[in-house]
Amino acid sequence: MTTAPFAEVLNSTKTMIAGLKANPEAVSKRGLDAEFTARLEKTLETVKSLDNDQEALKAKLKTKTAEMDGELANLKALLSEAKKVVKMSVDQAG
Repeated sequence: MTTAPFAEVLNSTKTMIAGLKANPEAVSKRGLDAEFTARLEKTLETVKSLDNDQEALKAKLKTKTAEMDGELANLKALLSEAKKVVKMSVDQAG
């Protein structure tokens, strides 16, 4: 069984909420009352908020990764320079 894509789940949930609100009498006979619909709406909003937070964290991660990559390149250049100087010093001393 495959999992539905995130956007599809959100759209299906929005459609379901609209249907539940449009037909409260029919669905309440089967146990889906206004409280259930409210819980569904609140959970949808929570998921959307968490998704926004996650997207912001992904953007921050990309920025930090680029920053770290730049500093790592600097570190490698400094290490390379140090190795050259040490090698020249050892060769001259030997």
